[in-house]
Amino acid sequence: MSTKIPIPKQKVKPAKILVIDDEPEITEVIEAFLKSSGYEVVTENTAIVAVERVLDYKPDLILLDIMMAGMDGYQICEELKKRPDTRNIPVLFLTGKDSREDSGKSFKVGGDMFIKKPFSGDRLLEIINVVLVSIGKR
Repeated sequence: MSTKIPIPKQKVKPAKILVIDDEPEITEVIEAFLKSSGYEVVTENTAIVAVERVLDYKPDLILLDIMMAGMDGYQICEELKKRPDTRNIPVLFLTGKDSREDSGKSFKVGGDMFIKKPFSGDRLLEIINVVLVSIGKR
């Protein structure tokens, strides 16, 4: 008589998301929401050290504001896309800007999505999930 030994299900490691926005209130809300949805989240509120934070944390996905002091989101994205170790990390711009020029520029510098603030949490989760599936992280 053979006894089946249960095989433990592998626990899926949560995707790592870095939220970069110079408004702490925004990063706190997004961080709490994404953590409650099962993601590992780190935030950065200083544009100047944002690239260093990416290098240290090695996120699977970046949510990036455009309008920030010191460097704007376009400059941060351009810098990340130049580097071999960060060029393939998807960048989703979250911004209050809404012109076609801003949207076009976000893609020109290497951004993957342009999401206008305010946005719903459900919509943000849908977009994050689609991007993570597309890169094999879900």
